[in-house]
Amino acid sequence: MLKTINLHKKYNDFTALKSLDLEVGEGEIFALLGQNGAGKSTTINILLGLIKPTSGDAFINNISVTENPQKIKKHLAYIPETVLLYHNLTGIENLDFFSKIAGFNYSKGELSALLERTGLQQTAHEKPLGGYSKGMRQKVGIAIALAKDAKVLLLDEPTSGLDPIATSEFTEIVRQLGQEGRTILMATHDIFNAVSVATNIGIMKQGELVQNLPSKSFSAEELQDLYLKTI
Repeated sequence: MLKTINLHKKYNDFTALKSLDLEVGEGEIFALLGQNGAGKSTTINILLGLIKPTSGDAFINNISVTENPQKIKKHLAYIPETVLLYHNLTGIENLDFFSKIAGFNYSKGELSALLERTGLQQTAHEKPLGGYSKGMRQKVGIAIALAKDAKVLLLDEPTSGLDPIATSEFTEIVRQLGQEGRTILMATHDIFNAVSVATNIGIMKQGELVQNLPSKSFSAEELQDLYLKTI
């Protein structure tokens, strides 16, 4: 569902991404670890079609990102560290607005059911987003991904700033999405969350993917030790 082939990105003399080869299959959750500037966000931005690679290519559902940047959007959903939604609109109004932009027209009951799937309490559906916590806003972001039936989800530091309960709730939602067959690439600094939810873990350093391992092959403590030695 998601693939990069010899992906390379250079800004003048600075190499942001070097020879990235990556595959994430249907139902897999790939956690990408690395320090700031390691190339995680550059990878996501290329997959979103926001920036063009210097060389190489990326594919979403066998569609070239560089050749068809608009066509891939119907297969993709992006949940950034801070979900950009309208604070003056309610949760259900935000979901309705962004669903319609994606070409879907749901009834109020269907919108409410999508929000409930993410674990957002029903009492919050009709409240303005200005009063939501970050974890609640993340749930609306996931509901938008569900509404557009995205097969591939790109998550950029999704648990940053969340308290332990919200992190646990978010992790469980992501795990369920993987079990439904959705493909997830998650850039994160959260080693313990990565081990908990991911099927595979990669470590990036200076634009290169230097480790790519199944998560079940080590504990969080072992991954932390490997990560510190790698970076």
